[in-house]
Amino acid sequence: MKDRGWMEPIVERVVGQVLDSHAAQLRGEIVRRVLEELEAESAKEPSTSNLGSADLARAVAEIQLGTSQREILSALLDTCSRYAARVALFVVKGNHASGWQGRGFAKNDQLKDFSLDANAPAVGRAIHDRVIVNGPTSEADSRFLEKFGTPASGVIRLLPLVLKDKVAALVYADAGTEAAGKLDAGSLELLVLSTSAWLEVNSLRKQAHREPSAEPSEGRPAAVAQASPAYNDPFASHAPTHAMAAVAAAESAAPAVAAMAPAMAEVQSAVAQAEAAPPDPLPIAPPEAVPANEPTPPAAAVSPEQQEVHRKAQRFARLLVDEIKLYNQARVSEGRKNKDLYDRLKEAIEKSRATYQKRYGNTVAASANYFQDEVIRSLAEDDVSIMGANFRR
Repeated sequence: MKDRGWMEPIVERVVGQVLDSHAAQLRGEIVRRVLEELEAESAKEPSTSNLGSADLARAVAEIQLGTSQREILSALLDTCSRYAARVALFVVKGNHASGWQGRGFAKNDQLKDFSLDANAPAVGRAIHDRVIVNGPTSEADSRFLEKFGTPASGVIRLLPLVLKDKVAALVYADAGTEAAGKLDAGSLELLVLSTSAWLEVNSLRKQAHREPSAEPSEGRPAAVAQASPAYNDPFASHAPTHAMAAVAAAESAAPAVAAMAPAMAEVQSAVAQAEAAPPDPLPIAPPEAVPANEPTPPAAAVSPEQQEVHRKAQRFARLLVDEIKLYNQARVSEGRKNKDLYDRLKEAIEKSRATYQKRYGNTVAASANYFQDEVIRSLAEDDVSIMGANFRR
């Protein structure tokens, strides 16, 4: 039988490209469903949050900007902190829930590896019953409250992050130790659910980029067998001092798999074409390679903490510009065609610029104008003349 080894990198590349495109569609679908859920809830009762549905949708989109498990979980905590005074993530393995990171605590750094008492009623119910627990502090881990402070409201909330019908992590939230602290239960629930969905989608994307297995399934080439969405444990790389949550194969990712059925058909077609085509003599770039025109944060003479601020600022700028493109597709198309894009999108651009400046204008990231760079790169496709004469550099 003719050696098919030369085909594998070709098909692997096609698989990665196709799945990436469908993952973007899934991200938009998650945001759409979140907005629908918000509208349904607001019809029942007024929102308890002073942030609008657009802000919550943006928070979901920030989570979905993450391409690694660490980025996704960090974004989950960052966004949850807008809706609760104190939040923390505990990774679950068996009956053990170990601290990873927190936001809003006086001793955030001491949360790492703090083990919640699984015998505490609230913790036990969240892990074993897989339900959101909204209970009094008497049901919480007394050691945790003693160490980090008891919420003034007397209420704690535990939200299980469920993957493949198992609790992989717990998100703890409360209104803080001061009176009148914030705790928007509905928004927290939506953010945790969105994170669960995105972790599964992201695992499918990573699976497509793995090296094809040496032995193909019967009747199927190796690369196609590899593209089948066997679940990739998103918590495998997280091990503070002990193993992180073991989350097995992803039957629960069925909606994502169904959405990618057209992608599988394209892959099979690519395999057939590859069998008839000569080997590709050119080296193939890694699927996760950063485009040449992608801006990168300055690395010289900055601390890791400052680099993280630069990275977050760059990603937030990308999110804002993606949002402009999403809600103004017709204007973007016409503006590029007539080279007056700024005039058509001035209100949206300046509103987003103000949002960016409010968050990062007084940080170390102010030295690099990531928002302006992203407007030129993404909206104008690196051709500033498309923005028109009224666009200010």
